Amino acid sequence: MEAKTLFVLATVALMPFNVIAKDTLSSGQDPVSDEVIAQQRDKLAKNTEGKGFGPQSPRDIDSVNGSNSVAFNAAPAYSQMNLCNIHFHKNAEHKGGEFTKYAGNGDGHGYLSGYQYSGQLTKAELSPLDHEVCPSKHGSLYPGDTIEVHYVHSTAQINPGPTLGSCFNDSIKNPQLRVETQVYVLVNDKSAGNFGELTQYGERNGFQQALNIPNDTGTSVQYAGSTTGPGYNEKGSPFQVAWGVRPKVAKVNIESVGKWCKGNAFDEDHAHGVRNLVMNPDLLSKITR
Repeated sequence: MEAKTLFVLATVALMPFNVIAKDTLSSGQDPVSDEVIAQQRDKLAKNTEGKGFGPQSPRDIDSVNGSNSVAFNAAPAYSQMNLCNIHFHKNAEHKGGEFTKYAGNGDGHGYLSGYQYSGQLTKAELSPLDHEVCPSKHGSLYPGDTIEVHYVHSTAQINPGPTLGSCFNDSIKNPQLRVETQVYVLVNDKSAGNFGELTQYGERNGFQQALNIPNDTGTSVQYAGSTTGPGYNEKGSPFQVAWGVRPKVAKVNIESVGKWCKGNAFDEDHAHGVRNLVMNPDLLSKITR
């Protein structure tokens, strides 16, 4: 299967707006009801039952529960793999640690849902900008927003680039995959983290590496899961992924995120939507602390 096809399968997620106001649903639409989300969860359960799907993502990292028995060898440490892609989602896909505030049901397709930073920010950090940041048809980014960044790694011999297709090559079609995850909160503060630096990459010990993944945001929660994105709200992802999710949130200067969206090696210019939190124990691995 071609890498481009793999990308389509794995990342189905992925205008001007008033830059002062927060994003709203299109055409005055209300957030979908709890019933809609429940129906999506029910379809996910029915569409995966008895078909041998492995554990899914995202999940609540504060919970160790899970009964999915499909096992696969955990990928090596990311320091022994090649960085292949970096992208981010608006609001955290995972729940736990310092990102437990539910953003709401959103549009039912992954936007304006997920989880947000549960801590407090100052009035200065939340001061609005006079321009848009990473705009798309689904809205822009604003001070106070939460993003979940995925540093995707592969055991294949590759160079970092756009889409999940960059994680595969013609020599190995089934490499092991690992996602190192960091949740950030966007602040209007030039002294906060610089997103360009946090996504900088280069060769280290013979591997393509993200050079500045934060190392002060807690011990990452390691678990077996899958690729994410709202395209999997009602069906299982067939891609096996080893995850490392850091529980603490880091602050990043929103202006540096906007600059990154205007030009980067991954062709990323906006935030992706989020997959519903996977809650069905049959679709979750058990976490060993």
